[in-house]
Amino acid sequence: MAQVQLRLPQKTLEEIDNWVAEGRFKNRSDAIKSIINYYQEREKTCGFFNLLLKRSEEVKQHPESLIPIEELE
Repeated sequence: MAQVQLRLPQKTLEEIDNWVAEGRFKNRSDAIKSIINYYQEREKTCGFFNLLLKRSEEVKQHPESLIPIEELE
């Protein structure tokens, strides 16, 4: 793992410190890593959702490309 220096607004740091004090995280580092992981998962989910939207539009234009579920069994 690499170490990085991070500057945050005071209000954000206070909120992170409150989460640590409440026991949500062990320390600031764990809180920040969790926030980054959450963001990465959110980006993946948004990407998947956009893929589904695109496929939905493609199917509307070409419904003949659908495969009946019965054929998949």
